[in-house]
Amino acid sequence: MKKIHVFDTTLRDGEQSPGVNLTTDEKVKIALQLEKLGVDRIEAGFPASSPGEIISVKEISRQVKNASIAALSRANKKDIEAAREAIKGAATPCLHIVLATSPIHRKYKLNMTKEQVLETAESAIRYGKKYFDNLEFSLEDASRTEIDFIYEVVHMAIKSGATVVNLPDTVGYASPETFGTMFKKIKENVPGVENILLSTHCHNDLGMATANTLAAIYNGVDQIEGTINGIGERAGNTAIEEVALALEMRSDIYQAKTDIVLNEIYPTSRMVSKLTGMMVQRNKAIVGDHAFSHESGIHQDGMLKEPTTYEIIRPEMVGVSSSTLVLGKHSGRHALKAKVRHLGYNLSQQELNELFQKFKALIDKKRYVLDEDIRLLIDEQYVNEESMFTLSDLSIAYPGNESEITVALTDRHQQTVQTTTRGNGAIDALFQAIDQSINTEFILEDYKIQSNSAGKDAIGEVHVILDNDGKKYRGRGFDTDIIKASAKAYLAAVNRFYEEQGKQPIESNAYKFSI
Repeated sequence: MKKIHVFDTTLRDGEQSPGVNLTTDEKVKIALQLEKLGVDRIEAGFPASSPGEIISVKEISRQVKNASIAALSRANKKDIEAAREAIKGAATPCLHIVLATSPIHRKYKLNMTKEQVLETAESAIRYGKKYFDNLEFSLEDASRTEIDFIYEVVHMAIKSGATVVNLPDTVGYASPETFGTMFKKIKENVPGVENILLSTHCHNDLGMATANTLAAIYNGVDQIEGTINGIGERAGNTAIEEVALALEMRSDIYQAKTDIVLNEIYPTSRMVSKLTGMMVQRNKAIVGDHAFSHESGIHQDGMLKEPTTYEIIRPEMVGVSSSTLVLGKHSGRHALKAKVRHLGYNLSQQELNELFQKFKALIDKKRYVLDEDIRLLIDEQYVNEESMFTLSDLSIAYPGNESEITVALTDRHQQTVQTTTRGNGAIDALFQAIDQSINTEFILEDYKIQSNSAGKDAIGEVHVILDNDGKKYRGRGFDTDIIKASAKAYLAAVNRFYEEQGKQPIESNAYKFSI
């Protein structure tokens, strides 16, 4: 089997999804999970974009030891120096330089001729090689670049010292047939291509990112680039989990495999979804809630007789439990610990103790606690302990034709304020009460409710997007009480706002808490 290297760009291209803004701690948590998943290289970020990005990439480089760390750079010395500073502490650092090559990019974005593109790229690669043994060069928009010019650029990159050359389908324009043929021609026509890793990075604008990536593998590519859950700009990127499972299940066709630890796929997917606030489509391949669900009577009958009649992937293979066992009020810590392990999570003793308290609180509200309930409780473990505000109490009344909400918020200095407001419905009154408590007003741009577990007493999941002066902040909250779940989601977004603003509650008097 040919080894296919996996380059994960969840923390760089994935974070470019609209509304996603990860903290350093969140990025490190995802990076450590990606290391556990078995990816070969993690693109930790684009250091030249901001001082905060350099800090995040540095911290990832310090903590991750079993995966190579890459940093993105444009083809100029300033970007390369920023990347050098950010990943100098990595066990295996890699510089990733990108420059567009297609006619439309050369004319409208770069205002460069072919000769200028070649000269700029060569200069950047040679400069980067002074500091990096591992260097990847990407021909942005390669799928819309003339094939003869691709030959020239790839040959130049190899001669200049690139160890990986990446040919992206930047705008998701390619088809599997044409994309695969491009790689076949490059393998046949570019001297020295056998001495590097040939890579691809596909976007999903036409829904063909995975198909195009597999076509590239079939035609000789050595490395694939993608993200967890396929997140990314516009319609997203190739979903790494889809490629890994396609190679595993169809080895007869591709004769290739990755080093991805398959049973870490689902926990990784859940973590990325939670921390980015990007919900996974329920019928998403491999990791969607319905990926291993069967409702049709015919399908159920087949599954009972022989699971492979309608299920080509065993749920356990990707870290999804097929168990229907439930936990009850008499269950203790050992039973919960066993269930958590069975679901594919590895919690510390402190995290398990915190989870057990949440579990006991949930048992008082629900007759049964299902696997998905446990997963949602574990998701809450990733809430930042340094949150500016937490919900202390909430009550609702309906005087006349209005909803009246009383909210008590506590800040990180243990000061509490209580506010009562009326509104056009409970949610309107709730959000007004929070805004008044912190003396900061937000525009509610999006509000979604879904149930992620079964039964009338299911845990509700709420997603919100808040707007403050044109900037977007996402929040997510869980509770069996949908009003409380809404409050938690709203506060999660508010906490992101305050974290980004760097506001200190007492000193700045940013909200109306009194000492």
